Amino acid sequence: MAGIVIVAHTPVATAMLGFAEHAFGVVPERVRAVDIPPYEDIKVSYDRVLEAARGVNRGNGILILTDVMGATPANVASKLDMPDLSTELGNVVVLAGLNLPMLMRCITHRGDSLEELAHKALQGGHHGILRLGVKINEED
Repeated sequence: MAGIVIVAHTPVATAMLGFAEHAFGVVPERVRAVDIPPYEDIKVSYDRVLEAARGVNRGNGILILTDVMGATPANVASKLDMPDLSTELGNVVVLAGLNLPMLMRCITHRGDSLEELAHKALQGGHHGILRLGVKINEED
């Protein structure tokens, strides 16, 4: 089972983990949240994300979910997908664009391989974005 680390702007990561706890009745095993506050030193943020990744790592890979591509949380998280850390952390996949359907999909399919889990997370995120009140064309 892959570990999951949510890395996002304060208070999004903690709020997402709180939602997971609400939905499942407990904080899911080996899921951590790291909020990145404004103006925090990048090195401090990186160290906190690395500590969270180490805390969820059991050798089955780590999926890191972050909120906005190109923003500080994503930039810090992407540093964990570096060759020099692969010996310690193993496989790391970083996905940006976090939303609740993506997180729910990740938690419910954690028994899958890391690559399959990442694929399902992307599907969950994509399929969770809907325009309500309008008939959706299934061919799009």
